[in-house]
Amino acid sequence: MRVGLFIPCYVDQFYPDAAKATLQLLEKLGVDVVYPPKQTCCGQPMANSGFEHLTTGCNELFIKNFAEFDYVVAPSGSCVLHMREHLHDDKNPEVAAQLSNKVYELTSFLTDVLKVTSLPARFPHKVGFHQSCHGQRGLHLSQMSELVAPGFSKPGSLLNMVEGIEIIPLNRIDECCGFGGTFCVVEEAVSAKMGKDRVEDHLEHGAEFITGVDMSCLMHMEGILHRQGSKVKVLHIAQILNGSPLTP
Repeated sequence: MRVGLFIPCYVDQFYPDAAKATLQLLEKLGVDVVYPPKQTCCGQPMANSGFEHLTTGCNELFIKNFAEFDYVVAPSGSCVLHMREHLHDDKNPEVAAQLSNKVYELTSFLTDVLKVTSLPARFPHKVGFHQSCHGQRGLHLSQMSELVAPGFSKPGSLLNMVEGIEIIPLNRIDECCGFGGTFCVVEEAVSAKMGKDRVEDHLEHGAEFITGVDMSCLMHMEGILHRQGSKVKVLHIAQILNGSPLTP
């Protein structure tokens, strides 16, 4: 199995430790991982702003970089959802369609493809888990609270494999943080208020760290925490799951 590692542009620029943890975790689990060095933005910001017709170059480059791999894995639910739903190439539609089905968010790849049942990592802290909207409602990484259906959480199941971790309860387990990509720019006040409410829920229950599958949401909450002078930190879930050496 050869896996292409897709690192979103903002993770590459601002949170490289999340990218490194993703690579290290996959390699510890025996995956042959390749990072195509010429990759760039997937085009999601343009598409979300109504300019998807300008993402042709992004799509062509993504296909050129990743078509050869068995799977493509990324530490970002929103970018993965974009590629799954919007990757296209008018010249090679079948290639684009096949590739879009091979793109996985990290935790879903671990649970659905690798079928991980144990992760001997250790993280003895109180952790709040933020369920990002794209991952939950688009990729179905966890159950939506408004549905009368059995609950599940792929990221949560992995976090529960970590020794010493305490997952704190939240009043509203799947409330949006307010980031929303370009939404936080065009609706700054609403976005900030939503973020403050989301952060407060974690603080109320004693979180030492806030984690999730999307560094973009965590970045939004990190800014609020910083402005409030809070000592609570954010970490991508890959950094926690990769917290200690994994035994073969």
